[in-house]
Amino acid sequence: MNLEKVKFNEAGLVPAIVQDENGEVLMLAYMNQESLQKTIETGVTWFYSRSRQTLWQKGETSGNVQQVKDICYDCDGDSLLIKVQQTGVACHTGTYSCFSGRSLIKTKDIAEKIFDEAQVYGNSAATILHDLYHVINERKMSPAEGSYTSYLFEKGQDKIVKKVVEEAGETIIGSKNMDKDEILYEMSDLWYHCLVLLAFHEITPSELLAELEKRRKGGNYHRFQRPE
Repeated sequence: MNLEKVKFNEAGLVPAIVQDENGEVLMLAYMNQESLQKTIETGVTWFYSRSRQTLWQKGETSGNVQQVKDICYDCDGDSLLIKVQQTGVACHTGTYSCFSGRSLIKTKDIAEKIFDEAQVYGNSAATILHDLYHVINERKMSPAEGSYTSYLFEKGQDKIVKKVVEEAGETIIGSKNMDKDEILYEMSDLWYHCLVLLAFHEITPSELLAELEKRRKGGNYHRFQRPE
């Protein structure tokens, strides 16, 4: 593929629409030149995370990889169409496509979950996080009247981070009080608001768990140095 035909934007990115062999649109993500080149070389999709500012492989955690069949650029050269053979599902929420059941016109369009998060992510704690994140993301995409989660997204980042700081403070107070019930209650509030913050930045629990897994295996992060 002649990469000179692709026009990357001022951030060095180009939107990439992913489509399966039957023509169904699966997802939209972004590529930089490195991830595009890596996709061509490996035959599976690699994208660029705008929030984490790093490359990521589709299906690296879940196993739902995308085998690339063709890559096309549009008439202006500023967007890509990637035709793939999809393994499993494309959406981290369990639906086949990231657009399944999310119609702005057909209000009764309901997405069918194809996989069981417990089988994909391996334990009940991760399943609960993904289920809650799915609900939070639905409130973000389709605001519901009277929903506290929708209210947070409506108010925006400042309100969300303010609540994270507030709940962190209340968790600390519970700890200082040596009160287990208070700690559990406030920590649950803190985790919930952290998931809202992740959804605001379009970061999934899978990405967070993958980062924790790297650290468990001795990844390069803030290493402890004992004071002299």
